[in-house]
Amino acid sequence: MADFSVFDLAFITKGSQPADALHHSLDLAQHAERWGYKRFWLAEHHNMVGIASAATSVVIGYVAGGTKTIRVGSGGIMLPNHSPLVIAEQFGTLECLYPGRIDLGLGRAPGTDQRTLLSLRRDPANSEHFPQDVEELQQLLGPFIPGMVQAVPGTGTKVPIWILGSSLFGAQLAAHLGLPYAFASHFAPGDLMQAIELYRSEFKPSAQLKKPLLMLGVNVIVADKDEEARKLFTSIQQSFTNMHRGTRTQLPPPIDDIADYWSPFEETIAAQKLSCSFVGSRKTVEEGLEGFLEKTGADELMVASAIYDHSARLHSYEILAEIQKSLNRKQPVNP
Repeated sequence: MADFSVFDLAFITKGSQPADALHHSLDLAQHAERWGYKRFWLAEHHNMVGIASAATSVVIGYVAGGTKTIRVGSGGIMLPNHSPLVIAEQFGTLECLYPGRIDLGLGRAPGTDQRTLLSLRRDPANSEHFPQDVEELQQLLGPFIPGMVQAVPGTGTKVPIWILGSSLFGAQLAAHLGLPYAFASHFAPGDLMQAIELYRSEFKPSAQLKKPLLMLGVNVIVADKDEEARKLFTSIQQSFTNMHRGTRTQLPPPIDDIADYWSPFEETIAAQKLSCSFVGSRKTVEEGLEGFLEKTGADELMVASAIYDHSARLHSYEILAEIQKSLNRKQPVNP
């Protein structure tokens, strides 16, 4: 029995403004709360004209303030860009304002390019200290230790920490620290099955978590008909093609024939990166997700849906909530 959650990049669609994206994020979160989704996560990216969630902690506060029960968090905060103390203070503040509803997902990648990383005043080598920074952050959010620097707010809040990753490194670190692990299979699925096996086999219980807790990222686009969903999917297919070409754009509107947009090689690259995508009618997507859950045994799916039209995105998540209920009636509860 798997939980479903929402992963939102606060996409800025072509011709719109960042404010539109942020208002749509809140509206989606409010709907997701009513439909029974467990979490709503936002990601840190910089110098990207199509993503409005760069100030991730601020956006989390905006979404949490406009909802009541759904957990809100980061998917993730790119810790090499920040001092652990600053993140402890930010998320400690959020936890004080919205107790029991804040998640702190941490990633090792910068979430941007090298030039922008320098503009953030961070050393590119900081990623090498990621394990130590995670442990420092755990201490800052944990019980007060006399003589240590305190995060105020932050100390004693015990905000749940997740490790995010797309390689075996993150799986191994999450297992070693006894933390929940979220794998970015929605855009980097290459090491998926190996990472799952490594995380589960090497997991060590901790104060936060007694047994492995695995979340997997997937792309899901559901519409009333298969062909309609496939057309909606062309927005993210165009975006991945543009990134391969070295250009980053706002999320483009869907097109009728993606084959006219990309070369065969670009199609192959995009297909590899987007292989954990489930696109189609309710029946098509339900069958695909059922097989994926049986194969991976995931405890939770973090669902990304890069859909240009906001009403179509809401409709997709609404149908997916119905699919989740159907799947959970079929699936046994995870031990």
